[in-house]
Amino acid sequence: MRLVAGTAAVDDVESFVADLPGGGPETAVQAFDAAYVAGRAHLAAAVEHADRAFDRGENVASDRAVEILLYAAGRRQIREALGMGVVAGEQPVVVVVAGGDEAEAAADVAAFLGDGRVLEEDEPGGDGVYGDSETIREFFDVSDAELAAAAGDLAGVVRERVALLDVEK
Repeated sequence: MRLVAGTAAVDDVESFVADLPGGGPETAVQAFDAAYVAGRAHLAAAVEHADRAFDRGENVASDRAVEILLYAAGRRQIREALGMGVVAGEQPVVVVVAGGDEAEAAADVAAFLGDGRVLEEDEPGGDGVYGDSETIREFFDVSDAELAAAAGDLAGVVRERVALLDVEK
């Protein structure tokens, strides 16, 4: 998996998603509003679970990129999961590129964004929160008590939501 960070100027969401470079049929490319992303491990867990669902024939979505979105959002309903996706306007984004020729596809996505760059494994913030912690807490419905029980590890709580999606099927 490769991650690309940049700024997306989105006039029309459907057009933006359709225009994202895909890298071929074996490459899944999914864009996220960076404010909702709780670290590299959050998205890596979503990719891992989505791949496993496809391998087992337990996927909900017919498209791997959409399945990654569902796991990343911790939701079974595509409409609800889209809350993590890009919206009209300008926003920081993190784009997942998984499978196929990831290096080439990630470079294409970075060029498409204009200011995009392929993130190294230890940036930004390592396994910490990429986005806005309050936005993440609200989207994933993380209470003060739950965060305290997790010793303040918001990214860990979010990864747990990703993993629990398999149990909710």
